Amino acid sequence: MHFLERIVDSFQNRSKITFMSAFAHIIFDQPVIPPNTGNAIRMCAGTGAHLHLAGPLGFNLEEKNLRRAGLDYHDLAEVSIHENLERCFDSLPHTRIFAFTTHGKTHHSDIRWESGDALLFGTEPTGLAEETLVHPRITQLVRIPMLPGRRSMNLSNAAAVAAYEVWRQLGYQGGV
Repeated sequence: MHFLERIVDSFQNRSKITFMSAFAHIIFDQPVIPPNTGNAIRMCAGTGAHLHLAGPLGFNLEEKNLRRAGLDYHDLAEVSIHENLERCFDSLPHTRIFAFTTHGKTHHSDIRWESGDALLFGTEPTGLAEETLVHPRITQLVRIPMLPGRRSMNLSNAAAVAAYEVWRQLGYQGGV
């Protein structure tokens, strides 16, 4: 069993209350760059957000770069691995899901975030698929402002910027 799978198994023994009480759910759809996921694990451990990885994953869970980027935070983060994005959505039945995309019109800081919202990010090379952007579970398309002529932000950086804005609006609940 891979180290991250062991951690995920330990979460299955926790109550649903822990899973659903995360201030935010960060969803990576088909991530392919291990350090981005490792960085997100560390960010989620530090904030209390719950990371969801929707497959297929573009790397092995034992990837050295994944472990290195997450340092020793893997056992402090709540991580769920889902077969695909649809299964991930099924695990969050009444959750508002915001898709982060350069096609979004609303800035992430203009959303009135609620505890338990989900922030969805696409795969590193291409972002979210067109069919995902129009999926009925998507509450709204959201963007993080950038200077003109820039393609996009790094996945883990975008997730951190968004997660911290949600956490800020919620009063940094649980933070010190």
